[in-house]
Order: sequence, then structure tokens, then C-alpha cells
Amino acid sequence: MPIITFEGHQYDCRQDETILECLTRHGLLIPSSCQNGVCQTCLSKAVKGEPTAESQKGLKDTLVAQGYFLACVCKPQADIEMAVADVSHADVGVTVVEKQMLNESVVRLRLSCDETLDYVAGQFVNVKHPMTELVRSYSLASLPDEDCLELHVKRVPDGRMSGYLHDQAKVGDRFLLTGAAGDCFYTEKDLQQPLLMVAVGTGLAPMYGILRDALQRGHRGDIHIYHASLAVQGLYYIDEMNTLAQQHENVHYIPCVMHGEAPAGGQQGDIQQIVQSSMPSLRGWRVYVCGDPAIVHGLKQTCFMAGAAMPDIYSDPFVFSEK
Repeated sequence: MPIITFEGHQYDCRQDETILECLTRHGLLIPSSCQNGVCQTCLSKAVKGEPTAESQKGLKDTLVAQGYFLACVCKPQADIEMAVADVSHADVGVTVVEKQMLNESVVRLRLSCDETLDYVAGQFVNVKHPMTELVRSYSLASLPDEDCLELHVKRVPDGRMSGYLHDQAKVGDRFLLTGAAGDCFYTEKDLQQPLLMVAVGTGLAPMYGILRDALQRGHRGDIHIYHASLAVQGLYYIDEMNTLAQQHENVHYIPCVMHGEAPAGGQQGDIQQIVQSSMPSLRGWRVYVCGDPAIVHGLKQTCFMAGAAMPDIYSDPFVFSEK
């Protein structure tokens, strides 16, 4: 019979018994509710071993790719080591090795990790302030095979974390982070599927990673990537994005501004209206949206109404705080 390893202890799982039933029989309680694979309260993660296909039905492909499954319907066929989905990550020490302003309000930090960080391009990490208990989340613009982690940090008025990273952190300084997390990343489920990427402000950080990851994996479908800002001064990585578009004929880069003249090849106006008019039908498309929460929410609705299936819409909205 399969052996379930959970929190350092092993439990035998009877034939035709789910992992939830097994743990309950041994006196262990994990979050659960419906017990038929609908509510996803019992979402768990396989640390070692493979969950059954049945236990991953209905989950986003990005969760499946990370080994997540539903314990209430998982009848394991072999030994498996698992953890509940909200298990915390260990702290990782990082050192600032490069700091550069990308525009007047966005700084790029490149960080060297004390140990290898397991992540997928587009996920986010939680940065810990070195002198307080403050924690803030920032998406990664880097790829796992690159030497450093890359963060794009927007200055928030009176923001203690962004203020520290902009004004105080310098090359050689150290702090801690945890991660990575988030399910806004690329998977190889369909290399021909057209992709729509919409980034607002520093929402470009995860998109820059996701785009390069998709190309590295050989994505062949068209990729339309919109980067929006209030004015041209708020845009960045224009040269890098244009270079990627020139190198890959399936990449179409469109810089967008609300006010003033847009850069060459770009558009002027509200980003939601631009996407709505430029992409009247998104049936069969995969969509990535990152940036300001209110704009992300509106864009998700726009893309859904244009025909994109909800499981094919991925987002990690940024929630800014002044505390």
C-alpha cells in the first residue's frame, strides 16, 4: 500500500482510500470542505511523487505544473510526500549586486541568492525589510537559468519598502526574501496558442520573464504584448522589447500611453479600450494581465467578454501600500 509522508511522518494509505481519508483516519486534520473535488479547500502540493490525474482535474495548468492536487479525490498509486498548499517558504538571503533607475520612478535591482531559488519566470517573491517586520511582494523579471534575480520596484508615495529600496539599499547590502509563489507563468500546454500579454507599469516585470520563457521553450503562436503607462516617461525597456520583437517574428510589442504621443508602433488611449478594439475576439487565446489591481480586474472582464476562457486568463495584480 502507498505511504503518505506529511510533516515528517509516514502513514499507510489503504487501497481505494483518498489521502484526505488516510490522514483523517490517522487523526490528522487538513483544510477540507466538500470532499468531492469542487471547493478546492484541501488543495495540497506533492513534494515528492506524482499525484493522480483525477486529483488535478479542474486546476489551472500552472498549479498542475507545480504539483498541486486535491487531497479529497487523490487515491495514490505510489508513495507520495505532500504539504498543504499554504506551507511557508524558508527565508533566503540575497545581496544587491546591481541597482539602476529604469525611469524616474522605477528602479531595477539585481540580487545574488545565497542558495538556488526554485521558481518559474513570472512568479513573485516576498521581500523583507532588513530593519523592520515589513514584507512586500515583487514579481521576478528574471529567468531561472540567469545568475541573478531581477526586480522592478516602483516608488510608492510614503512607501516604506519602496522608499528603502530606492533611497537606502545599495550594492553590497543584504536582506531576506521568501518565495517564489504565484500561478501567473507560462506552461507548454499549447505551443501554437496565441498569447495576449497586458502589462501596466511595473507589471512589465513578470511579463518580461514570461515572454522570454515562452520564447526559450519554443512557443510558435503569435504573442501580442501591450505595455501601458500614463505617459511615455512611465514606460521602460522599450529598446529591449523592440529587440525581442525584431528577433522573433511572432512577437508584437505595442507600447501604450494615456496622455501624449505614444512611441513608434504604439497607441494612445485607455489600455482597456485599446485591447477591446484591437482584440475583438480572444476565443482560444491565453491571456496574461499584470499591474494595478483595478485595471487588471477591468482587463480580465474585457478579455473574458471577448471570448477568452477564464482558466486561460492569468494575473497577479500588484497591491500597493503606503504603510
